[in-house]
Amino acid sequence: MILWRPMSQARHAVRRTAAAQAAALLSRASVPAITMRAFSSPTNGPHGQPTPPRGTPPGPAGPFNLPAAVLFIATGVGLFYYFKHEKARMAEVKKQQLEKEQQSVGRPRIGGPFQLVSSTGHPFSDEDLLGSFSLIYFGFTNCPDICPEELDKMSTVVDDVAREHGHVINPVFVTCDPARDRVPAVAEYIADFHPRMIGLTGSYDDIKRACKGYRVYFSTPPGADPTSDYLVDHSIFFYLMDPEGRFVDAFGKASTAEEVREKVLDYVVRWKQSGLPLGEANAKVKAATDGRPRSTNKELFSEPSAVPSIPPAVQPATSDRLI
Repeated sequence: MILWRPMSQARHAVRRTAAAQAAALLSRASVPAITMRAFSSPTNGPHGQPTPPRGTPPGPAGPFNLPAAVLFIATGVGLFYYFKHEKARMAEVKKQQLEKEQQSVGRPRIGGPFQLVSSTGHPFSDEDLLGSFSLIYFGFTNCPDICPEELDKMSTVVDDVAREHGHVINPVFVTCDPARDRVPAVAEYIADFHPRMIGLTGSYDDIKRACKGYRVYFSTPPGADPTSDYLVDHSIFFYLMDPEGRFVDAFGKASTAEEVREKVLDYVVRWKQSGLPLGEANAKVKAATDGRPRSTNKELFSEPSAVPSIPPAVQPATSDRLI
């Protein structure tokens, strides 16, 4: 009996130890499984979105569904037309301000329609100068000094402006001595000044009408012979006209090329800032290449004759004191 009892107690101790170890193993194995089930997330789709349960109807693909797309397009179209209208309105406001400034300084009404013949032999009118600025000078090809100086000045200004804004100015020479300045003489004369310069001539009445519109004074000696050497008295100005054919400014002999350039640049910049259209100054090329027929006035292409074609006393078109 004494020997059996210790053996029995040892067997019970072994059973208790084994049961305790089994319980500990079971506890360690069950905790991660419970934790994993408690904190695991649903299976994700191919792009990381949660996969909806089977049988659940699909929802919208995202914020850009059909109603949102229609609203987005309608808003874009509305904004486009709004800004387009606003740009046109601001351009009109600036144009009116520009006109008001010009009217406020009391500038004379200079310019107007004319019908002359270009140095290319084609009909040419004031409408051919629309769309860009123009500098217009009235003189004559036999002028010994003043006309060449003024045309050189005008050509310098045209080139200076072109370096900053492109070709936006048409340089124009209009003769006030039509009896001698026929088409060939005018074409040869302007070739010495600027390649884009266009020369204009015409009948005496047409020239006088153009001079009157621009307030240009000119006078020829009474009974002058077109084949002789004489001088024509005339105003010494060149005129800046805007792309709509309106007078902007006049520059006399006392104005330097630098002064004229600064003023013309200011006008060009203000015109561009107003948003108004400004095209390339190509009146000379346009007159020769747009298909218009050459002038049929044969007298304008012939050499001056000895028959006096100048009125005995040429009255000034108007006084240059109005400038």
